[in-house]
Amino acid sequence: MKTTLFSIFLLLGGSMLAQPAYDYSKLKREKLDRGVIAIRHSADSVYVSWRYLSEDAMDTGFHVYRDGKRLTDKPLLTTTGFTDYNPGTAAARYSVEPVSAAGDKQPLSGSYTLPANAPLGYLNIPLDVPEGGTPISGRPYTYVPNDASIGDVDGDGQYEIILKWDPTNAHDNAHDGYTGNVYFDCYRLDGTKLWRIDMGKNIRAGAHYTQFMVFDLDGDGKAEVVMKTSDGTVDGKGKIIGDPNADYRSPEGRILTGAEYLTLFSGETGEALHTIDYVPQRGNLQDWGDRRANRSDRYLACVAYLDGVKPSVVMCRGYYTRTVLAAFDWDGKELKQRWVFDSDEPQWASYAGQGNHNLRVGDVDGDGCDEIIYGSCAIDHDGTGLHNTLMGHGDAMHLTQFDPSSPRLQVWDCHENKRDGSTLRDAVTGELLFQVKSPTDVGRAMAADIDPTSYGVEMWTWESGGIRNFKGEVVNPDMKTISVNMAVWWDGDLLRELLDKNIVSKYDWVEGVCKPLTVFEGAMSNNGTKSTPCLQGDIIGDWREEVLLRIEDNRSLRLYVSGIPTAYRFHTFLEDPVYRISIATQNVAYNQPTQPGFYIGPDLKKGSIFRGYLIK
Repeated sequence: MKTTLFSIFLLLGGSMLAQPAYDYSKLKREKLDRGVIAIRHSADSVYVSWRYLSEDAMDTGFHVYRDGKRLTDKPLLTTTGFTDYNPGTAAARYSVEPVSAAGDKQPLSGSYTLPANAPLGYLNIPLDVPEGGTPISGRPYTYVPNDASIGDVDGDGQYEIILKWDPTNAHDNAHDGYTGNVYFDCYRLDGTKLWRIDMGKNIRAGAHYTQFMVFDLDGDGKAEVVMKTSDGTVDGKGKIIGDPNADYRSPEGRILTGAEYLTLFSGETGEALHTIDYVPQRGNLQDWGDRRANRSDRYLACVAYLDGVKPSVVMCRGYYTRTVLAAFDWDGKELKQRWVFDSDEPQWASYAGQGNHNLRVGDVDGDGCDEIIYGSCAIDHDGTGLHNTLMGHGDAMHLTQFDPSSPRLQVWDCHENKRDGSTLRDAVTGELLFQVKSPTDVGRAMAADIDPTSYGVEMWTWESGGIRNFKGEVVNPDMKTISVNMAVWWDGDLLRELLDKNIVSKYDWVEGVCKPLTVFEGAMSNNGTKSTPCLQGDIIGDWREEVLLRIEDNRSLRLYVSGIPTAYRFHTFLEDPVYRISIATQNVAYNQPTQPGFYIGPDLKKGSIFRGYLIK
């Protein structure tokens, strides 16, 4: 039998344990291919992995071939990975063939050609580095690969990478100074560059200025790119948006006046397909909290299934004071405004000042439509307020199912007000499930199931008094070696690993410390002390996650793929909308790791709830 759309199953020893919680069959989603990847992981071994899709029959197994020769004696039924020993160093074409229990070939086979003498552990993606320059300030700058996103821009079922280039003189909103232009490139995984967009002199460089959404918004199978633009932005075909001679930079290097646009670009060509006025316009700067654009130029963005069928793009402005979210739909010809949420409206006045440096999206109330977790508050799918804790701004948060016995989603959030510390709350009602108050600015928060002796997902901050479970109980009071930056499913078990800089670490629950598991030598992280990769998530191959990092000279990216065998197979997490959108929003301001809309971890066993259904 075939599984239903967006269902995710866990196979342990070949038996089905779970069924989907929600019917996502109405959602228009990506058409993914098999996602085959082959990575050399030692001098005498190549690890091949591929996607297990929800449209695959439950009894589907897989044969693996090298250059047409079958390597598997029997179809692989409980894993989507295979180690090929002693394959040689010549180029090799690996292919995967799905077969039924009766031996019948199934659709959606796939292949990947491993280059000769391929590097160990990663896929190398060469880059076209933009030429640096010297701004009005007189200090030369160069370019560094920064945040990235993924999208199938040409409809072939494979992801391309959309990469933001930041100049070395990029600035936080709090600081004055001229910056170089921001660029966006689109690359295939082999390094082929499809296009480059030049944001122009009227878009300042920094973490809070340009949030870029990459998603197939009209359901034609090809992803679009949406972001804020201005006069002088040059699209991927060389066309200039607006007035090419306009220069809105102030003597301090800020953008305090001038045109503000929202542009949707073709993901395939980089062409600007439609440009409208950005909503909301900056208006009077003081209305946002100051006169130097520190508050008015704080932008967020996300993708959300607001009608339960098609994805919308939501562009946001402000979170320290006035807060505005504007939702738009793309029908293939024009952007149409769906709704605007504005804290200047009297009924939403209390929502001002509640946003974070990031946001989360998911159907938290089970109505088939997505809500937006906007820091300490939440916005319903219809553009009205859903809940508001009044705990103000924070730097990090996580949305997922923390309690394996309940399908409800929760939010782990940290707060900057030197009072409320960190909180776990219900994602629908905002009800506090537990709180760790703190007189300090709690700047980081992490959530991941790293301890099999503790039930459910663990969470922590530097000021939370240790690692806690979802009941607020301290699991480990010692935080000396525990990272609060990023997380990744890497080593093949059901626990999550921690990612900090270029190191993947494993939590030792016996000793209560983290120990390095993998070091990506020669690779670099981004964004200062936040130490984030260009991207982290399930980009290709099996259900585990890849890490995309730049190399030290910034001339290429490396896509690191785990070669550790795993005994588990899942339908790719990319088919879960909460998870897929968490990849799309990872580049927003202070990057946060992916989180699925379901519990995944060692507590998946009989009697627990997985995707809302009892595991039998």
